[in-house]
Amino acid sequence: MHDTMKKITPYLLIPIFSLLSAWVGWKAHEQQTDLASTIYKANQIEKVNEAWGDIQIYTPENGTGTYGTINTLTAVADIDAGQEIHPPHQHTAEEFMYILEGNGTWSLNGKEQPAEAGDLLYAKPWDWHGIKNTGDKPLKFFVVKWDNKGLPMPINQGK
Repeated sequence: MHDTMKKITPYLLIPIFSLLSAWVGWKAHEQQTDLASTIYKANQIEKVNEAWGDIQIYTPENGTGTYGTINTLTAVADIDAGQEIHPPHQHTAEEFMYILEGNGTWSLNGKEQPAEAGDLLYAKPWDWHGIKNTGDKPLKFFVVKWDNKGLPMPINQGK
């Protein structure tokens, strides 16, 4: 094999593997089944105990989707006093968090403010967000988080 061919071959493989990877990902996307219309009964959902509190997962985000979404999470979390699920974070998904009970501190794009029952947070893709229970009772919130089908994954633009 010529030296020139040895140098070019790896560069040819990169786009070939990229196209193959994209095709495999697209085919996997086509095989996902949307959630059926249903009623999720409280006694049938996944309940998980964590170090920070408890979470009741109605739809897990690992591939679950609806007609227009993928990786859709719906859950109710109870954060123990003085705890947080994780520090403020960011991701590709859009997310709503609604506080049902308790109080704490919201974090949104580096700014903190009080959080209380009845508050609703919306975080668009890549915005830094989180919540910490700074109260003396459990903080309970409902969360809906999803990526969109048919739209390219949003690019993190250095937020």
